[in-house]
Parts: sequence; C-alpha cells; structure tokens
Amino acid sequence: MKPSDLPPDFSVDTLIAEANRCVACGLCLPHCPTYRITLSEADSPRGRIALMSGVASHRIPMNARFVLHIDRCLTCRACEAVCPNHVSYGKLVDGTRAMISSSYPDLLKEGAVTRKSWFRRWMENEILAKSGRLDALRPLLRFYQKTGLQKAIRKSGLLGKTKLAVLERQLPPVGMPCTLRGKGGVANTWQAVYPSIGNPRGEVGLFLGCVARLTDVETLNSAIFVLNHLGYTVHVPPTQTCCGALHQHGGDRQAAVQLAQQNTRAFEGPGLDLHAIISTASGCGVQLTEYPLCNASETPEYQILQSLHAEEEAGNFSAKVMDISAFLAKAEGWDNIKPEPLPHKIVVHEPCTLRNVLRGSAHSYTLLARVPGAEVAPLAGNDQCCGAAGTYFLDQPEMARGLLRDKITALDASGAHYLATSNVGCAMHIASALRETGSEIEVLHPVTLLARQMGMAS
Repeated sequence: MKPSDLPPDFSVDTLIAEANRCVACGLCLPHCPTYRITLSEADSPRGRIALMSGVASHRIPMNARFVLHIDRCLTCRACEAVCPNHVSYGKLVDGTRAMISSSYPDLLKEGAVTRKSWFRRWMENEILAKSGRLDALRPLLRFYQKTGLQKAIRKSGLLGKTKLAVLERQLPPVGMPCTLRGKGGVANTWQAVYPSIGNPRGEVGLFLGCVARLTDVETLNSAIFVLNHLGYTVHVPPTQTCCGALHQHGGDRQAAVQLAQQNTRAFEGPGLDLHAIISTASGCGVQLTEYPLCNASETPEYQILQSLHAEEEAGNFSAKVMDISAFLAKAEGWDNIKPEPLPHKIVVHEPCTLRNVLRGSAHSYTLLARVPGAEVAPLAGNDQCCGAAGTYFLDQPEMARGLLRDKITALDASGAHYLATSNVGCAMHIASALRETGSEIEVLHPVTLLARQMGMAS
C-alpha cells in the first residue's frame, strides 16, 4: 500500500493538523495500557500519532507494522484525559481506522491485514445493526441455556479455541424485558412507554443498545424500575438500533453514520418531548454524545446528512444523552425511596469510556451510597483498561488477557461481594473470567443493585 493511495474521502489535512497539536511531551505514556505492556514507543499514543501523521503525509508506508500498532490501541482514551494540549486522539484513531478500512483490498493483497470471517461480517451488519433480529434471538438463546444445551456444548469443547468459543463463554443468562411498569410480567421486547409511578416528574428515553438488549436485560429493566419509582415516564422507541460504536471503531464510518441517523429519528419522533435520553452502557453513551463528531464534514456521507439537517438533529439528540448514574445522581424523588440495607462490600470498576470521556465515574459512587450498610470502594487499578474494549478481546486476545488478569488479581484481593460496573462489555469480560476461577463475586450495574434493594425481583 503506497501513501498516495489514501482514500479520497479521508481528510489528510485534518489528520495532520490534529496530529501536529501533539507536542510529544510524553505525559500520556504511563496512562496507556499497551505501552505499559510492550514498552514500545509505537504502542504509545505519542508514537501512534507520529505514525498516523507519517502515513498521512506520505513519509512512511501504510503496511502491516503500521496496521498492527493501530490495531493494538484499545481506544480507551486515557491519553485524552491527561493531554495538556487536548489532542483529540479518539478522532485521530477512528479516522485512521477508516483510512485502513477504505484501503482494505490492497492491504489484504499485501498480507497487512487478515480477512474477517463471513460470520463476523454477517453478525456485525445483519444482526447487531438490526434490533428486530436481536429480539428474535432471545427465545433461541434462552432455549439454549435452559435446556442444558449450553452446559453440554461447553463440556464437550466442541467450539475449541475459536472466537465463537470466547463469545459463548461470555454469554450470561439471557433475561426477558419487563412489562407492567417494571414488575409482574415479561415479554420478548420492551413496551414503548412505561408510565411513571406516583408524582410525575418528567419524561425520558431509554437507549437499549444492541448486545445489551440480550445480555444486560436486568440492567435495562432496573433502569426502568428506578426511573418509574422516581416519577419519570420512560419511553423506549422501538425503531432504535445499535449506537454504531462497533462500526466506527472498526473503520466503517458509513454504517456508523446510518445508525446515528436512525437513532436520532427514533428518539425525536412525533409526540416525544424528552428531558433526557438515558444510556446504561458507558460505551454506548460516548458514541451517542459524539454523534455530531462521527459525521465528519469531509465525507460524502456528511453531505447527504447535511441536506437532511442531520448536523443540527445530531447535536440536539446528543445534548440530551446522559449516563443513568449521572441522571439519577441529580434526579428528584428520592425522599420517599427507602432501599433495604446491604451489609456487603461493593467495589466499583470505572470503565474507560465513563472515566476518560464522559468524566462521570463519581456518579456511580453517589448512587451506591444510597444503599444503607454497604461498603463502597474503588477497584484497585481503575486507571487501566480491563481489555474488553468492544471487540478488542477477540482481535487482540493476548493483550486483552494480560489486562484482564490484573483486574482479577485486584478483585481477588478486594474482599468484595459485588463488582459494580457501568459498561456491559466490561461486565461480560470480567464476569466470564470470574466464573472460570470459581469466584462468587457478582458483577452487576450500580442501578441493578439499587433496584434490587428498592424491591425489584431479580
């Protein structure tokens, strides 16, 4: 791949200008998970920025080594949080991955990348991006788990050491969406509206996500339960879809923009006047708040969206997005809520997206402090990524396992009964490892633990 072969829809000038804002001070190095493991400058934010700038300015080729160092990045954005010059590293790495994706055929010929399996491409484009198909999987997965088939498959080792086996090991019990204001019934999908209980305080929307609507149902149900009891009517637009983070971080900017369009329309439909759009997964929350940024003005997709006033719509949508813990920390209606005591230790894991981008880690502690008798403490090493990072644990398994081991070691030493985390990917990644070690620590979302103590049946 020659530098002159950069795709025409990629703004080289924009990338170089942003990369030039890096003053190479090195303050980011100790905060970068990959640099701490490899001690290679090329696996640090400073080094990667130099590589990106080199490729964009035709000084170095886009080859296998370049792709490897970009792929090793977790996009945890810890570097952004400490950068004195506020370099938009997330924007840089996403743009670079779009560049790599656009150049994929040539890179494939040169052996610089490996071809994605047809199953992986099908899952990303035809399942995760199609909410109706995800809901259709629910009864199949529940059958798989409840009939003992899951235990038999795991015991047989039929899946071997494939990526599918890694995914299957992370699969938690698949729950059912709540009905009747969060109690007393179940259905295969969520109601469009869950009316408030008691004194009405406002109307909010709930973003379901893609994977979470199968693997994190209890958290979504808990969010509805708590919000309803505080007096908020919860709207769950049926046409919402995947947030698009997986696609954007994978270099498929066009798909990310299309998903952003669909979600914007879903939550700003007729009759909806929402005070906030609530996200229970910090990874999704970041993507939703950055919808205006994913519509890069240099791309043809943006020109189409601009004609539909998408920039303004995306801005209005993103301004309403709030993490569930941040919203509940400021919400009214707590005077009449009396959670049951919980005399156990809870350690709090702070997902990278919540800590480094949303800057909302403190809200989880505020929420859990409402549980009488609970001892709440941060998990040691919260400044480092757990290794999940979307599909990173599949694509960079060795690096991901090393980061995960650090979390399990910290948990083993914590003496905790619960681990509270605000991102579904982190929860599944850590919980899977805990199950393998036989640990009895339960991994759950802060709002789930609070909902249980408020009387919601698990």
